Amino acid sequence: WTTTPWTIPANQALNVHPDFIYNLVETERGLLILAADLENACLERYQLKGRTLASCKGEKLELIGFRHPFYDRLAPVYLGEYVTLEQGTGIVHSAPAYGVDDFISCRRYGMKDEQILAPVLGDGKYASSLPFFGGLDIWTANSRIVEKIREAGALFHSETHQHSYMHCWRHRTPIIYRATTQWFAGMDEVPGFKGTKPAETLRATALRGVEATRFYPSWGQARLHGMIANRPDWTLSRQRQWGVPMPFFIHRETGELHPRTLELLEAVAKKVEQGGIEAWQRIDARELLGPESAEYEKVKDTLDVWFDSGSTHETVLKGSHAKQLKFPADLYLEGSDQHRGWFHSSLLVSCMLNGRAPYDALLTHGFVVDGEGRKMSKSLGNVIAPRKISETLGAEILRLWVAATDYSGELFISEEILKGVVESYRRIRNTLRFLLANISDFDPKRNAVPVGDWVEIDRYAMALTHELQKSVLEDYDRYEFHPAVAKLQNFCSEELSAFYLDVLKDRLYTCGKDSPARRSAQNALYHITQCLLRLIAPVLSFTAEEAWKLFQPEDETIFIHTYYRLPEAQGEGLLEKWRALRDIRSEVQKVLEVLRAAGQIGSSLQAQVEIAANGDKLRLLRSLDDELRFVLITSRAAVSEATSPAAPPIHAMPSPHKKCKRCWHYRADVDSDPDHPGICGRCVQNLYGFGEPRQFA
Repeated sequence: WTTTPWTIPANQALNVHPDFIYNLVETERGLLILAADLENACLERYQLKGRTLASCKGEKLELIGFRHPFYDRLAPVYLGEYVTLEQGTGIVHSAPAYGVDDFISCRRYGMKDEQILAPVLGDGKYASSLPFFGGLDIWTANSRIVEKIREAGALFHSETHQHSYMHCWRHRTPIIYRATTQWFAGMDEVPGFKGTKPAETLRATALRGVEATRFYPSWGQARLHGMIANRPDWTLSRQRQWGVPMPFFIHRETGELHPRTLELLEAVAKKVEQGGIEAWQRIDARELLGPESAEYEKVKDTLDVWFDSGSTHETVLKGSHAKQLKFPADLYLEGSDQHRGWFHSSLLVSCMLNGRAPYDALLTHGFVVDGEGRKMSKSLGNVIAPRKISETLGAEILRLWVAATDYSGELFISEEILKGVVESYRRIRNTLRFLLANISDFDPKRNAVPVGDWVEIDRYAMALTHELQKSVLEDYDRYEFHPAVAKLQNFCSEELSAFYLDVLKDRLYTCGKDSPARRSAQNALYHITQCLLRLIAPVLSFTAEEAWKLFQPEDETIFIHTYYRLPEAQGEGLLEKWRALRDIRSEVQKVLEVLRAAGQIGSSLQAQVEIAANGDKLRLLRSLDDELRFVLITSRAAVSEATSPAAPPIHAMPSPHKKCKRCWHYRADVDSDPDHPGICGRCVQNLYGFGEPRQFA
């Protein structure tokens, strides 16, 4: 039985499953052989009654010959484990020219290429020499073949059957398999190889190459390894009018390549270099072969296009750009479909020529889809053009979106997503603006302060920056840009803006211009800026360069620099200590928010807090003494030992004091100096005295 009647003229065998039971059934139309499990269904379909005479396993039917219904030839029974009992008779018609399983089965039984019947030509029509159906296209011939079987008395049943069928995804039309003569790259052997046998097969060399390659993301290795391990021989030739020609001459009788093939390839290459790819079409065999030309035929095949791109390691890395680039490449990167394409063909060609992969690492990315996960399509109206994003939002937004998205899967984009990217960019840019503004009067040659003399929170900020740089560079080394961007965004918005810079404003704006406290802060900000601009440069290149011109106006460009060498933070346990302080600060802010919601305060400086604690927490808070209020950004912060577990640990209230017009703190000593009305004692000292000392914040 078959669902493709057009293949019956090319039938050369029947397939049965070696382990299925088959029955010999007597009917009014003669003896039938049917799979036992399908016998009743078949007889009902044929509207016949039958009696089982004998049974045997499929393996017992092997090599029995059966006559073709309308051609004078026998079709032997071959065993095939792909035969199923889902439908039909359990016996499958086999045309090796038009089915992969059929082809493999017939080859296993010793059928030679030249013995395979392939009457269907490239235009989908039968060769004119085919009896009964010559010149017909296969779809038209289907009904005529069924009728021919009926005339021969061999048709038991036909019906319209709907089933899945191979289609061309581009043209939406059915496609068929055809066995044709082609050139192959042998994965496991080289037929007719006359030199020294290779030490290992192409497959083994390629698998070794895969194992030696780093993959980003790592799952790509298993994918490419599986493809190489299970792929058939590579079909190198194509029958097209366009493409790179395969400039071979083969003997008309033996099919062997001309013995001077390598020499002839060089000669053809020179002609192509002078006259373009069409030169091969114009070459007369007599030009190159002389008297031998009558014995040889010029090959008309062209190379698989993947061989073209798969050869770039030879033509580019080792050819046109050998001085600028190197072999093997550090990295090949492309879409996830290229495990089957460019990555794959490049690997095989390089293993043939160099015995190794052409790359040290492979990076695979997904494809851009809209916010709902749909592919970009003009018909859906969901296309977001990169140029439009650049023109409306700026190229940096496009770059930041790419870098912030996990490229290992699909990359989602929508106007809503881009709004989020714009907000993230704004936070980074605002952070840079603050940094640059507050070191505008800082000269590292004149104003540098030894790290050991810095205020403690500045050393903590330096420890955070060390931690950031180490983590981001590790991400960059692994091509994991989205976690790196997330860390940079968090550093700017949470570590700096929401905490460190927030605390720092008082010292930057109220301490004396050249005071140790302010210069300590500027030293830290200078080193943070040096580090941060270099870390964002691979992603926000324009922004980093713009900021660098303001930061280092005498310098040509940020892109001639390596990553920054930060000074050591010099302090054991700084990260742990200040994380604990920040946790307490978060709890205080929650209490202050209650006052703010009740309308009792606006700014946190309008409040004063009292914290009750015990043990390590109490010692930690007391260690900051009067500087705790700067960390909490309140006008007063008192610490006491907790006496009752039931009492709230944090108590906040509006300050009863006046607001200092200069530092905005609410202090009891505002107006205490008649010569300086409206400001507090601290500001008087910072303006006219020796300035306030700062040790912690």
